[in-house]
Amino acid sequence: MSILLFHRHYSPAPAIAAALTLFMGTFVFGQSAQLNTVKPPISDRDLVIPLSEITGNAVFYPVDIGGTRLEILAVKAPDGTARTAFNTCQVCYSSGRGFYKQQGTVLVCQNCGNRFRMSQVGLRAGGCNPVPIADSGKTVTETSIIISKDYLEKAKGVFAQWRRE
Repeated sequence: MSILLFHRHYSPAPAIAAALTLFMGTFVFGQSAQLNTVKPPISDRDLVIPLSEITGNAVFYPVDIGGTRLEILAVKAPDGTARTAFNTCQVCYSSGRGFYKQQGTVLVCQNCGNRFRMSQVGLRAGGCNPVPIADSGKTVTETSIIISKDYLEKAKGVFAQWRRE
């Protein structure tokens, strides 16, 4: 009898609101996670990025070189070219928060808030941009981009304070 009384006074509005909140949270966070794909880390070797993994959404590749954590970002620019850069800001790197996350169609520095279009990745040196990976530091084949361990070793300095919260 008490169950029937409970149902008689039950309003579906709170349950609907909770379900909608859960659905929207899953959609928003699922989309956010999709935009910020992080691959499994590698240690002390060349980084091989399959071209098939590079899309219009940034993909982040963590690398540990001699105990220093680095991260490379790869993205397909609107012109169809694969772009790579170190996921650290050329100006903000020493802050520990000078790294990028994708928000919509742009990359945003987590320290200064500057925003960069995908078409800018890997092209501009200097200023508040992702540190480009020079052509001399990578080999592009028909199926992959290979960034040499030696080149990664030389970049460790800009990652010394990286992602220090």
